Amino acid sequence: QVQLVESGGGLVQAGGSLRLSCAASGRTSTTYAMGWFRQAPGKQREFVADIQWSGGSTAYTNSVKGRFTISKDNAKNTVYLQMNNLKPEDTAVYYCAVNVVASRGYDYWGQGTQVTVSS
Repeated sequence: QVQLVESGGGLVQAGGSLRLSCAASGRTSTTYAMGWFRQAPGKQREFVADIQWSGGSTAYTNSVKGRFTISKDNAKNTVYLQMNNLKPEDTAVYYCAVNVVASRGYDYWGQGTQVTVSS
């Protein structure tokens, strides 16, 4: 069992920046990767970025490349998402998630944090 708590969301004007944080607790020794997803009103949840916990390899969806950066602090069991040059289309609830070793997908999810970008 892994518990995830996101923080850092809020209201920002287009072009602004936010940094999201996600702290994991519980059986964190099973973590293979941590990632960020988002869900806008009326739309499906989509992948944003993830990072492998041991090797540090990262991946991003095309729409955020060059603007968002995912990073981690292994000692704190925390993953971050630095979001720069935010656009109104980035408005969504952002969720942190954990992929455990030997799993085919993401297994644990945080409660979500709202990011709203105004024009």
